[in-house]
Amino acid sequence: MKTNAHGGVMKSLGRMFTGESIFMNTFTSEKEGAKVAFATTVPGDVKAIDLSQLPDGITFQKGSFLCAESGIDLKIAFSKRFSAGLFGGEGFILQKASGNGMLFLEVDGDPVERVLAPGEVLKVDTGNVVAFENTVSYEIETVKGISNIFLGGESLFLTKLVGPGKVYIQSQNFSDFAGRIIRLIPPSSK
Repeated sequence: MKTNAHGGVMKSLGRMFTGESIFMNTFTSEKEGAKVAFATTVPGDVKAIDLSQLPDGITFQKGSFLCAESGIDLKIAFSKRFSAGLFGGEGFILQKASGNGMLFLEVDGDPVERVLAPGEVLKVDTGNVVAFENTVSYEIETVKGISNIFLGGESLFLTKLVGPGKVYIQSQNFSDFAGRIIRLIPPSSK
């Protein structure tokens, strides 16, 4: 294992804003037939994406990056719309990846893939979006209807993904799950 500020100072600072470490580890197997393995931090799955098949690259939520082969270029990305950054659940900062090689993303719960046709719309709770091809447009919209807003029991905002392209969503939003557990802990235990 070797640790360094891969990509220089600016890329390192960009990683810091996405919740990743300033430093990156490079793992190399030194024995024939040996493997290096990685796992998720919470119950879920690892999604392997071959970026050589995606010339436009992929955008993903901060915190979902697990690891990548050396041919992958990671960049910080900002939400294009103010409302997406302010209300999108993941803030203004996203990550983008492009290049040749495999990217591995951490998925909370089960991964769900959808291929959107041109103009096809998929609306998803903001914390359940993992990634989407850069051909997919992304925006945040408010839930419609006063009774839905006040009585729906869900968040006030949805992520609207518009095709064409592939999107990856997760069946579990670990932040919401953790918040529900914390509310159940007696005050004297906190």
